[in-house]
Amino acid sequence: MSGRFFGKQLSSFQIIIGGFLAIILVGTGFLMLPISSLAGTWTSVEDALFTATSAVCVTGLVVRDTATYWSCFGQAVILALIQIGGLGVATVTALVATVSGRKITLLQRSMLQESISAFQVGGILKLTWFICRVALLAELLGTLLMLPAFLSLYGRSGIWMALFHSVSAFCNAGFDIMGAHTGPLSSLTAFAGQAGVVLPVTLLIITGGIGFLTWDDMVKHRFRFKRYRMQSKVILTATALLVFVPAAVFFFSDFAGFGGKERVLASLFQAVTPRTAGFNTVDMSRLTSAGRAMTVVLMLVGGAPGSTAGGVKTTTVAVLLSNAAAVIRRRKDPRLFNRRIDGDTVKSASTLLMLYLLLALLGAFIISAREGLSFETCLFETASAIGTVGLSLGITPTLSLLSRSVLVGLMFFGRTGALTLLFAAVNSIEPQVAQCPLGRINVG
Repeated sequence: MSGRFFGKQLSSFQIIIGGFLAIILVGTGFLMLPISSLAGTWTSVEDALFTATSAVCVTGLVVRDTATYWSCFGQAVILALIQIGGLGVATVTALVATVSGRKITLLQRSMLQESISAFQVGGILKLTWFICRVALLAELLGTLLMLPAFLSLYGRSGIWMALFHSVSAFCNAGFDIMGAHTGPLSSLTAFAGQAGVVLPVTLLIITGGIGFLTWDDMVKHRFRFKRYRMQSKVILTATALLVFVPAAVFFFSDFAGFGGKERVLASLFQAVTPRTAGFNTVDMSRLTSAGRAMTVVLMLVGGAPGSTAGGVKTTTVAVLLSNAAAVIRRRKDPRLFNRRIDGDTVKSASTLLMLYLLLALLGAFIISAREGLSFETCLFETASAIGTVGLSLGITPTLSLLSRSVLVGLMFFGRTGALTLLFAAVNSIEPQVAQCPLGRINVG
C-alpha cells in the first residue's frame, strides 16, 4: 500500500518514517523558541533536536534537565511529543482525521496496521479507538494514584507533576520534572522507598509495555488465558519472567544494603524500568558490573510489539529461544504454546537482534573513541538509546556533537523499528522466479 509525494510512490513504511521526522522537526522548532526555556532565551538547534527526538522516540535521554531548563510551555511541548510518540504518529493522525469528520483511506488503515503491529486491516479503526481509551484511562488513573504524594509535597504544582509523570511512565518515556526539587537529572531517586509513587509508575510502565493487542485480549477474555492470542500468551509469560527473575537478581546482588521495604521496591523498579521506561530510583553509576550488564540486556530486550516500549521486543527473544530449542531437540519448526512458528518470523527475529546488537556496539565504539570513555560506559548509553530507554550513567549531557548525533540516530532507529526503516529503504519485493544452487556451510 502506498501514497504519493511530489509524484513519487511512497510505501506506508516510508510515510510512517516521514511522519516521525516531521513531528521531530516541528517539536524542535517549538523548543528552540525563547518561550520554551525558563531563561527566556533561544535554545540551540542541537539541544532542541536532541530533546525533541528523545521525546517523540519516548526515550528520556536528555542534555538539559527538564525541570530546571524548560519552562511550563516547554514541558507541555515535551509532554505532547511524548504522547504522540507513545501512541504513534499514524494513530494520532487517524484520530484527528476521524474527529474532524474526514474519511480514513485504505492507505491510512494500512499505516495504522503497521504502526500498532495489528494482524489485519479489518477492524483497525475500532482497535485504534480502544488504544486511545486504554491510554487515557491508564494515564488518568496513574495521575490520581500519584496525586496524594505530590500534592502533600509540592502543593498545587503537584497536579502537573502527577500528570506529567503518569503520561511519561505509560508511554515508557522516562522524562521527569523532579530536578527543581531534588536536583538536576535526579529522576525519582527521592521516592525510592515511597510505594505511592514507585508502584503506580511501575504499573504504568508495564501497562504501556505489554502492547495494546494484549490489552484487547485481556478485556475480551478476562481470565480465560487459553482464549488469548498466542502472541499475548508469549508477551505475558515473558513479561512475568523478565520482571521477577531480574528483580530477584537485583535484590541479592545490588541492593543488599537497603532497608526491607526500600530494597523490595528498588529491586522491582530496577527490573521494570529498563524495559523501556528510563526512570530510576537509584543512582545508575552505583550499580555493580553484574547489575549494569543485566540492565543492558533488559534495555535491549524491551517490551512488546505494538506497545509504547522499544527494544528488540519480548516476542523476538521468545521466537529465537524457541528456535534454539527446536535445533537442540532436532525439531523441524520452533513452537510456542503448541503453535508452529514460520521460517519468515524466525528470519525477521534474527535480523532484528543482529541489527540492534551491531548498532549498539558500533555506536559505543564511536563514542568511546571520540570521548575517551570506557567502552562499557558508552555501551550503556547506546543500549539505552537504541532501546528507547533513557537510563544514563550521566555522560550524555557532556558528549560532543558527534556523539550526540550517534545517540539521536539510535533513538530514531529504535523507535521507528529496524524493519520499518529497512522496508522503507527497500520499497519492493524481489520476485522469486528462480533459485540459486544450494550451498552447504557448517556453523557452530
